[in-house]
Amino acid sequence: MKKYAFNEIGFVQSILLITGIQVSVGFLALPQALAEAAGTDGWISLVMGWAVAVTASLIIIQLMKRYPDGTLPDLIAAYFGKWAGMAGGALLAVYYFYIAYSCLVYSVLTAKAWLLPQTPASVIMLLLLIPTGMLARSGLRVLTRYAEIVFLLSLWIPIAYLFPLKEAHWLHLLPLFKAGAGPVFAAVPSTFYFFAGFASTFIWYPFLKDKRHAMAGVAIANTLTLLVFLFITIVCFVYFSPDRIAVYSEPAIIVLKTIEFKFIERIEVLFIAFYLIIFSLAWAPFMYFGAFCTSWLFGKRDHRGHLLLFWLLFAVGSFFFMPDSDLSEKMSELLGKISFGMEYVLPFCLLLYVWMHDRMKRGSGA
Repeated sequence: MKKYAFNEIGFVQSILLITGIQVSVGFLALPQALAEAAGTDGWISLVMGWAVAVTASLIIIQLMKRYPDGTLPDLIAAYFGKWAGMAGGALLAVYYFYIAYSCLVYSVLTAKAWLLPQTPASVIMLLLLIPTGMLARSGLRVLTRYAEIVFLLSLWIPIAYLFPLKEAHWLHLLPLFKAGAGPVFAAVPSTFYFFAGFASTFIWYPFLKDKRHAMAGVAIANTLTLLVFLFITIVCFVYFSPDRIAVYSEPAIIVLKTIEFKFIERIEVLFIAFYLIIFSLAWAPFMYFGAFCTSWLFGKRDHRGHLLLFWLLFAVGSFFFMPDSDLSEKMSELLGKISFGMEYVLPFCLLLYVWMHDRMKRGSGA
């Protein structure tokens, strides 16, 4: 009997979970980050970053295949021993909770700046935590179904972003490699942060019903993310001039001001309100993953008690301290560096060790 059979997820659900995590917060900040690093050639860097992300995702799947009925802490414990597994579980828990907190802070600050400027940030934090805490409490299957619902509800967004294209200047994209190939290649590492999130595979892999298609699933998920990122990046690049786009911190919101209706004055405010639902795909799953890891450390199958503890820590802590925009940006920069190690470097090193270990074991057995 499978250890995690009680909470299995499907192929499509795993795809939408990864895509939802990746697209959630990065959607708004990506165009400016690419413009600062490589100008309007940044979309080329994005494609290169996608290739690296797909490769890293496939490495994670190959790693998890070595212990298909367990999570990464289970795999580490099997190959390195109990205490190494405990250390790996603790490291993953810290990483997941840090992602959840960073994304929550970003969402709170965005909501305060655009929607509720007079509302205390701690109150906004609480309002966001209540529904998403209930989601995370319900388990992985409910979270993946929620990702499906958010995906269906978001299908109208690309249509809305077609309206600004009536004022687009496609010549902004030309010529290619304006400053040479150097800035394009130099900008590739900055895209790794926006594709981060596939490290969730460390936890949900044993829950996947049909693991035969796991590699195709992560490749499709990263490709969907690439298409979304390419779309919003090119829309912003052809709407703003190459000199202006780097000025705006969230050009994906500013571009919406071109949409006008007689019955509403500021359409971008409604978009931000809806974006909060998409943002929740960043912190809600990682709150669950973090609580899952801490529960694993204590040998408990029920994650809800640990989740409640960290939920209270986030909610009560926000009344005493809330990062400002500058600190939130520094947290995101730090997260980018940590995610590179956790999602790109660590899986490769672990897979190399596991491969050598299994080969030596087979050799000694022969």
